[in-house]
Amino acid sequence: MPAQDFLKDAIRSLPNKPGIYKYFDTEGELLYIGKAKDLKKRVSSYFTKQHYESNKTKRLVSLIHKIEFTIVDTEYDALLLENILIKHHQPRYNVSLKDDKTYPFIKITKERFPKIFATRRLLNDGADYFGPYASVDMMYILLDLVKAMYPLRNCNLNLTEENIKAKKFKICLEYQIGNCKGPCEGFQTEDDYMLSIKSIGKILKGNASEVLNILKEQMAEASKEYKFEEAHQLKLKYNKLLDFHGRSTIVSQSITDLDVFSIAEEQNFAFVNFLRVINGMIVQTQTIELKKKIEESTDELLQMGMAEIHSRYGNKAKEIVVPFEIELEDKNITFTVPKAGDKRKLLDLSLKNVLYFKREKLAQYEKVNPDVRSDRILAQMQKDLRLPHPPKRIDCFDNSNFQGAYPVSAMVCFIDAKPAKKEYRHYKVKTVVGPDDFATMHEVITRRYSRVLEEKLPLPELIIVDGGKGQLSSAVDALQKLGLYGKIPIIGIAKRLEELYYPGDELPLYIDKKSETLKTIQQLRDEAHRFGITFHRKLRNQGTLATELEDIEGIGEATAEKLLKHFRSVKKIKEAAIDELDELVGKSKSKLVYEYFNPKTS
Repeated sequence: MPAQDFLKDAIRSLPNKPGIYKYFDTEGELLYIGKAKDLKKRVSSYFTKQHYESNKTKRLVSLIHKIEFTIVDTEYDALLLENILIKHHQPRYNVSLKDDKTYPFIKITKERFPKIFATRRLLNDGADYFGPYASVDMMYILLDLVKAMYPLRNCNLNLTEENIKAKKFKICLEYQIGNCKGPCEGFQTEDDYMLSIKSIGKILKGNASEVLNILKEQMAEASKEYKFEEAHQLKLKYNKLLDFHGRSTIVSQSITDLDVFSIAEEQNFAFVNFLRVINGMIVQTQTIELKKKIEESTDELLQMGMAEIHSRYGNKAKEIVVPFEIELEDKNITFTVPKAGDKRKLLDLSLKNVLYFKREKLAQYEKVNPDVRSDRILAQMQKDLRLPHPPKRIDCFDNSNFQGAYPVSAMVCFIDAKPAKKEYRHYKVKTVVGPDDFATMHEVITRRYSRVLEEKLPLPELIIVDGGKGQLSSAVDALQKLGLYGKIPIIGIAKRLEELYYPGDELPLYIDKKSETLKTIQQLRDEAHRFGITFHRKLRNQGTLATELEDIEGIGEATAEKLLKHFRSVKKIKEAAIDELDELVGKSKSKLVYEYFNPKTS
């Protein structure tokens, strides 16, 4: 069933990233929640099938009116988030999931000489729970590894200080085989034991580098001792752990109930993302769009977004995670700006989603109204380049020559951040002898803007010259003599490090390599270079060919150029009939050309 037109843009905007997707009907009812390793491929597959596995799926697809998605870091995260959201929302077309079947956790008990083991029961007993783990195999590999690295007890003895001093317990087989260090008889101190527990906690929180290094050492040692089977088993564990991305960012049992908000802004819009976490699990996700009316601050926009979302979903959270301090006080709510840890990971996940939503929304706006993109880029250029006005018209100059021969210069023009090819100009250099970029730039700037002044053509809001300080100084000198310096901003761009130079400023300006400002300047520079090189090659080729024609005794430069202009190539001149040559250059010269290329054989 092909996607309806209003869904096609939504499907096209989906990222090739892991995440969950949600389908809604025309009434806004949530129909289905699914997970995907690649959101775009998975969702697209629903609308490209000719036949469906069941009528139920066909019916579901026919009801879809809106698609929402949430990006996550890994496929594991997508699996976990799907499971949690299905249990929370119970959509009509999903398999019914109940909370009696949950993913397993690793538990470290809260007692003297704590124990570590797997469990599916989360109790309010003060213990530390790590997980959940979408892969049970991976969880047990992790358990085996940390237990091998840090031998701990697995007995249920009451190891109080008094009982140990009273010698109430005897070491067991676990001590004899190296799985325990014997704290029951005082062979291991509580401080040493707790150092192991602290290290295990770090590893279970995702810092697996220590485990990976130990596995490498164990593999090397096993290989040295020719224990290749053991080395192979260690390598399998190493590879699995390497693929494992640590505990999921989707769930954290160290967090109780909270809301997470993040914001991304553009010139006329703001986007606010919301994650709701209940009992350590994300149960609600949403991104909304706000249209700016006046000069609202980022703080004000975030508060407006929070109010709108809370009006839709209510506000029961005692803690709200935000990306920066906000001017809002509520004695019943704590506002947190996390710098690290689980809450920071949740905030980063929210930021990732809001930035993607912003990028896709702007792409949609710009597709419908290209002026939105132009205005945004020009406003950013004005800010980055410290210009008095948005550079609606930009002229860019580049010189080209070959060992001093056929020197040319090219000017390209962008209007509203787009190439205006009718405004492009070529210049044959007239006054400069040899390869002198500085003098060439001075001549061309002078010629261009003398004509602009004479014909009262529009002046640009920015001039860019391809080159460093020398070319820029020459261009500035030309503008000064024309009385235009100070009226038109001018900068130079040096190719090697993409440095931007301003007149009179010794230090260059460096702009973010990913910024649209630098990309636009590079596009201008590259277009000027392309345009100039094309013209230069044309002249060079014509010059080479004209020289060949001039080798014919009795044929001069003017006749050679006339022939080339008409026939476009020497090959066509060779193939031309004598009558055609007669009409163009007269009988005497046509005979010389014709007989040169068609010699009589004796």
